[in-house]
Amino acid sequence: MTPEQLFEQIRKKKSFLCIGLDSEITKIPEHLLSKDDPIFEFNKAIIDATHDLAIAFKPNLAFYEVHGASGWNSLVKTVKYIKKNYPELLVIADAKRGDIASTARMYAKAYFNSMNCDAVTVSPYLGQDSVTPYLSHEDKWTILLAITSNESFSDFQLIENKETGNKIFEDVVLKSMHWGSDANMMYVVGATHPEYFESVRKLAPDHFLLVPGVGEQGGSLRKVAEKGLNHRCGLIVNSSRGIIYADITGKFAESARARAKKLQLEMEEILTEANLL
Repeated sequence: MTPEQLFEQIRKKKSFLCIGLDSEITKIPEHLLSKDDPIFEFNKAIIDATHDLAIAFKPNLAFYEVHGASGWNSLVKTVKYIKKNYPELLVIADAKRGDIASTARMYAKAYFNSMNCDAVTVSPYLGQDSVTPYLSHEDKWTILLAITSNESFSDFQLIENKETGNKIFEDVVLKSMHWGSDANMMYVVGATHPEYFESVRKLAPDHFLLVPGVGEQGGSLRKVAEKGLNHRCGLIVNSSRGIIYADITGKFAESARARAKKLQLEMEEILTEANLL
């Protein structure tokens, strides 16, 4: 999927919403537990209820790997279901992988070739040779961690480089800009730290940013848009728990849609004000 195709979906759906499929067996509705594959059935219902309001779905791999082979099977089925029924959607494997080049090549093949995901999240802290194997896959996206949404992000990401005067996350963006392009690389910038969007945008004005932290983690959609929007939106804002666990009764899918619709309407208003529709 090209940046232009992604922007086309944003304009068509009047949305830059990504829904995170952090599907936890202890939180899904009880009536699904009798199914052969409860996690897949839960995901399928969420996807069917919200596909027209979102431009992307983001399975968090930890919630599938914890179940071993059966969890991996649920993940594969989920990706296949999206690809078959809603091929216009971006599928992001939220893996946060980071390893040496030979291992990175295998991870890239697993997510891009075997599973047919469109994008994967990657930690850049091993350097260029740990990232370029992902970037070699045509029409796929590599999403590098820049500013994460967790509480202890500042332990390392805000350390100042005395040689450059930059914070580490700024050096990550600056250095990695030469590894790929705005057609195959994005950055993770957490909504819980909107004060750093301006720095990222100065360094990467044309790149898409994957933005976690809106919803349950307390990030502000308005503040993100104020500093993060660019000429083709440039934002993919993720909400996971705030949407998929809006209700745990038999009406969970309808409740998820209502939460997603609320965010989509806010996004439509933001896009209209920015003359992007």
